[in-house]
Amino acid sequence: MGMIQYIKEEINVITERDPAIRSPWEVLLYPSFKVMLHYRVANKLYKKGHFFLARWVSQRAVRKTGIEIHPGATIGKGLFIDHGSGVIIGETTIIGENVTLYQGVTLGGTGKEKGKRHPTLKDNVMVSAGAKVIGSFTVGENSKIGAGSVVLNEVPPNCTVVGVPGRIVKQDNIKIPRSDMDQIHLPDPIYCDLMELKKENEELRGCIEKIQKCLKKTDVDIQ
Repeated sequence: MGMIQYIKEEINVITERDPAIRSPWEVLLYPSFKVMLHYRVANKLYKKGHFFLARWVSQRAVRKTGIEIHPGATIGKGLFIDHGSGVIIGETTIIGENVTLYQGVTLGGTGKEKGKRHPTLKDNVMVSAGAKVIGSFTVGENSKIGAGSVVLNEVPPNCTVVGVPGRIVKQDNIKIPRSDMDQIHLPDPIYCDLMELKKENEELRGCIEKIQKCLKKTDVDIQ
């Protein structure tokens, strides 16, 4: 793909997924746009064995954007990094097409593995602000990771994961992130658990009150 065609695609990706865009010219100022241009150059250098130059290009991008993408990472078409400050993408990360990352996201390794150490994100995955995906496992296509979640295990396709550690709270919610960028209105498993405990507590209290009434009635009958 030629550089001009690539730039056009990047502009389309950002204008499509960021409602704050008022003009295509704004895209040229976006950290996501700048860092991806640097990444494509660094990745080509990395593949050719020019590791120092590759890291030099990627580190320039970090200073300019606050986004750190290792030049060895594999990234498909249509990656969109919204805002982007604090985003870290490790060396053996594999990212499919049309993936969306928000600020503060880490795609990292555990520090204990060799070889493939970082996660694989399949097509159309969305990782919300501050989420950490740590380890060499796969997040299936169309899945969504809630804000602030810490994901340490495999995620099947079409799932919603929230919490620390991350829990699957919804499955087979097949929505493409390009049309569903909502990272706020996700299920809250802790709230649901609390409501379930509250319901059970009320039922137990009702049973205890019935038993107490029966005991009082028995005492009256004996007297």
